Amino acid sequence: MKTNKTYAVFGLGKYGSAVAKELAANGVDVIAVDDNESIVNDLATDLPICKCADITDPEVLKQLGIANVDVVIIAMATNLEASLMAIVHCKELGIPTIIAKSGNETHKKIMEKVGATQVVLPESESGFRLAKNILSSGFIDVIELAKNVSMLDIPIQPEWIGKTILDLDLRKKYSINIVAICENDSVNININPQTVLTSSMHLIVIANPEKLEKLQS
Repeated sequence: MKTNKTYAVFGLGKYGSAVAKELAANGVDVIAVDDNESIVNDLATDLPICKCADITDPEVLKQLGIANVDVVIIAMATNLEASLMAIVHCKELGIPTIIAKSGNETHKKIMEKVGATQVVLPESESGFRLAKNILSSGFIDVIELAKNVSMLDIPIQPEWIGKTILDLDLRKKYSINIVAICENDSVNININPQTVLTSSMHLIVIANPEKLEKLQS
């Protein structure tokens, strides 16, 4: 799905490079940064903007133009200090969304406290999947099942509130097949077409993500 947002990825190990490559492959603007020159040189052909720099230095971040990006992904779970410094600097620069990779639950809590918008654990979320989630722009989660077929967790659109599944006819309009309706801690897989949708719900669906672009317009 297309997006006009701009991104920066700090740390180009296996995880960070997977995020940066997938974002770049989908035509979005990505500033990829690592302090290892050999890694940067190896990825230069895949990533149009790939810089060797110290992301713990706030002046360096300003020079790189990080203040102008919408989303920063900090993928340096093995270096907690550098990750925390990067989160703080990005928050001070006013970055709207700061996503950080964490090595464990304890580090995750610390990252959240210093300002990370979202923290992901590598064992539960691959870099490729994170990039897919980012590109989905508005969908909560995406799991690619096959080419052009994904399972998605999507929020209830404002215009759906107060209407039934039967009224909306989502299968015909968007080729959406509803797998479950989630609300608070409950998950209902017995779909009743007369269910009235509310803002507190979200849907687990199987669909072609490209056909869902209409939901973002």
